[in-house]
Amino acid sequence: MSTTTFTHPVSEVATAAGVAPSAVRFYEQHGIITAIRTAGDQRRFDESAACRIRVAKVAQRVGLTVREIAEIFAGLPTDPRPEDWGRVAESLIAEAESRTAALKSYLTDMRGGGRLCEIDV
Repeated sequence: MSTTTFTHPVSEVATAAGVAPSAVRFYEQHGIITAIRTAGDQRRFDESAACRIRVAKVAQRVGLTVREIAEIFAGLPTDPRPEDWGRVAESLIAEAESRTAALKSYLTDMRGGGRLCEIDV
């Protein structure tokens, strides 16, 4: 069994995830990633932090809120395995398909020529 080590500073996680350091702190604040603090009060993250952020960015593009993403990630172990990420992918795919179907329905309703304020949302 692997032991999770928290050795990566904010700057490394930001670079690996393709985000600004402020985004790393944002995702930590909202429970997407977890850090420990050093004796000098600096954040240190584990290996999965950058991956979690990249997945969260995809989920946000699908339309999920940070709170919804945190709920999906809540079931992930500290050191996720491929099958753990597979379950996250299944959740994101199901949510994306549901939201796509709803959007298509709204488009159909808008094209129907009726009053926009009467579309059920």
